Amino acid sequence: MDDVKQVIVVRKDLKMGVGKTAAQCAHAAMLSYTEALKKDKAIVNAWFQSGQKKIVLEGDDEKMLEKLYKAFQYENVPCALVNDAGLTQLPPGTTTALGIGPDIAAKIDKFTKPLKLL
Repeated sequence: MDDVKQVIVVRKDLKMGVGKTAAQCAHAAMLSYTEALKKDKAIVNAWFQSGQKKIVLEGDDEKMLEKLYKAFQYENVPCALVNDAGLTQLPPGTTTALGIGPDIAAKIDKFTKPLKLL
């Protein structure tokens, strides 16, 4: 099977603390993993067997995350937006991160290649 990975895109404009950022990344990873299980268990299994590669990237703002989300939905790549519960640093419903995959790396790279590592 082709190279598989999961990508998390986190909003840099929110200036979340390190712990908050880590928690939002964890939410994004779990939510998109759940979506991937619904779409293609073989890809998820390949991802597990290859070390569960994850890349965390910077996203400019909410608009950028929503645009990426729609692009991946159109391409049938499993993805999920994270909306914060609002219990600590952010107002309820704030979109903080986007989880993408696991899926074929080339499908994910199509839209995320220009983004910088977090």
